[in-house]
Amino acid sequence: MRPVRTAFAGALLGTLVLTGCGQSGTTASTSAAPAASPTTTATTGTDTTGTGFPVTVEAANGKVTIERRPERIISLSAVHTETLFAIGAGPQVIAVDDQSNHPPQAPKTALSGYKPNVEAIVAEKPDLVILSDDLEQIVAQLGKVNVPVLLETAPADLDAAYDQMTDLGAATGNQDRAGELVTGMKASLAKLAAETPKDHELTYYHELDQTPYAVTSTTFIGQIYGIFGLTNIADKAPDPAGGYPKLSAEFVAEADPDLIFLADVKCCGQSKATLAERPGWKGLSAIRNDQVVQLDDDIASRWGPRVVDFAETVGAAVAKAAGR
Repeated sequence: MRPVRTAFAGALLGTLVLTGCGQSGTTASTSAAPAASPTTTATTGTDTTGTGFPVTVEAANGKVTIERRPERIISLSAVHTETLFAIGAGPQVIAVDDQSNHPPQAPKTALSGYKPNVEAIVAEKPDLVILSDDLEQIVAQLGKVNVPVLLETAPADLDAAYDQMTDLGAATGNQDRAGELVTGMKASLAKLAAETPKDHELTYYHELDQTPYAVTSTTFIGQIYGIFGLTNIADKAPDPAGGYPKLSAEFVAEADPDLIFLADVKCCGQSKATLAERPGWKGLSAIRNDQVVQLDDDIASRWGPRVVDFAETVGAAVAKAAGR
């Protein structure tokens, strides 16, 4: 998934989100940050179904009114697939894109989130299509054939990610479960932050790919590190690129981070050993002290329910580095 960047960045994070870090051989070639998702709200009108519908959700593609509880949902976004199943909407999902690899029971198909095909989508007779990117102008294409579409793009921060989960709950008739999910995630993150030692001055570098692209503290990924009191070396990048700067190898070597987190493991085979082969990196503190953390590419790039799993990995690394 890449997993959900502006003209430049929209492509980078969106690509990571769709593939979970990309498939082997694919790399991001541009940088920039994802446009912030609009604050989204859901309102209900006259209930004609007994389940709180119709409901209007304000998403990236404007106000979307869903007349009845959808029973044939298609998700063309790996992160939204995860959320749909986490909020209890799994039985309503009839098809997901070829990059949706979690949970295992998701009905994976050959449908593509990269190159969505309107004819193939319509053939499934969906009553709601959920996207994280408007590629190939698919939103407008589906609108022409009267297929409801909910576009929830890469969020600027965790609050926006929580809003999207709430939106999906409202749009699918699972609002209570979505609220429980968000509340539980917030509580888990707060617990992890409280249990992790803060009396340290550790710096870190999070690598999206070996270009290398990184993330700043303004992104939802950076916010996870922030709850553990870590200092992000990318925050001093000459060009923050909307939160997803391209760093030079020299910049990283000079910053010499205490911790390095790799989100390009499955896609690109990166490890402590491959980092040590980069010019000027063999002597980095994180490499010498065995503080290079290999992340699950998908978990580290998706802003869905498994954000807590990502935070648990970070917390454990911080505790180890702090000597606890």
